[in-house]
Amino acid sequence: MAHDHHDTGHRHGQGHGHAHGTDTDVDWSELGPHLEAQAELLAPVYERAMAWLAQEVTEPGLIVDAGSGPGVVSCLFAEAFPGARVVSVDSAGPLLERARARAARQGVGDRFDTVTGELPGALDELQYPADLLWASRSLHHLGDQRSALAAFAERLAPGGTLAILEGGLPSRFLPRDIGIGRPGLQARLDVLEEEWFARMRADLPGSVAETEDWPALLTAAGLTRTRTRSFLLDLPAPAGDRARAYAAASLSRLREGAAEALDPEDRVTLDRLLDPSDPASVHHRPDLFVLAAYTVHAAVRPA
Repeated sequence: MAHDHHDTGHRHGQGHGHAHGTDTDVDWSELGPHLEAQAELLAPVYERAMAWLAQEVTEPGLIVDAGSGPGVVSCLFAEAFPGARVVSVDSAGPLLERARARAARQGVGDRFDTVTGELPGALDELQYPADLLWASRSLHHLGDQRSALAAFAERLAPGGTLAILEGGLPSRFLPRDIGIGRPGLQARLDVLEEEWFARMRADLPGSVAETEDWPALLTAAGLTRTRTRSFLLDLPAPAGDRARAYAAASLSRLREGAAEALDPEDRVTLDRLLDPSDPASVHHRPDLFVLAAYTVHAAVRPA
C-alpha cells in the first residue's frame, strides 16, 4: 500500500508530508497534480489548524513546512502569516518545483524558498532557526520518531513552536450498509490499514517502536506548553467531484495494497465501488461523503 504524500490509502497520511526518498519508483512529476488536488480538498482543515496555532504564534519570521509535498499547505501558511518567510522542505525535487510555481502564482514567491533533502537532515540547510516548524504526517515515515522530534526541536528559535499533524480518525466515505456486499466494509478495511501501517513502520531504516504519546514525546524533546486539537473534515453527501476523486484514490490504493489480505467478498465489493461504469460505484452513488478527523500537537521551545 503506497504511502503517497501522503498515505492517501491510509488514515495516517491523507494530507501532505513526504519525508524521505525511498519511493524511487514513484514519478512525482506525474503524481503532483493529484497531490495538489488532495491537499486543496483538505484546505479547510489546514486553515483551521493555522488559526488555532496563530493564537500563540504571533508574527513568525520563518515558517518551515517539513515534508511539504507540492506546497499547497506552505502557501496557505504564507497567506495566513503575511509577515513570514516560508520554506518548503521535501525530498522530491519535482514537487518542490510545483511548490515554487504555486507560490509565484499566488503572489508569495518573494518570501518563499525550498530545500531539497531527506528529513530530518535537510533541516540543517536552513539559514535561520524556525519560529514555526510544521510537519504534517511526515514524522511517521522516519524510523526513529523520538530522535526526529529532537532534531526538529533543535531547529526552532527560542520561543518557537513545533506543530505535528499525526493521528486522528480514519476517513469515512460510505454508510455502514451500502446495499452491496457485507455491511461494515470500511471498518474491516481499517483493520487492514492498521496492519499495513505497522509493517511500514517496522520496515523503515532504523525503526524504533514508540508509544505514540505525542505530547510526552514533544516534552521529551525539550519542549514545553504542549497542546492538542483535532479538526474535522466534513463534506456531506452528495459529494462533489473532487471529493469523489479523493475517495476513489484512497480506496484504490487500499485495493492495491491489501489485495491478498482482502476477504473475497470484500474484494468484489471494492471492485464494484471503483468501477466507473457501475452505478453503485463511488463515482455515481448519491450517499458518498467525506468525514475525517485530523489531530495537531504543538509545543514550544523554551526562550
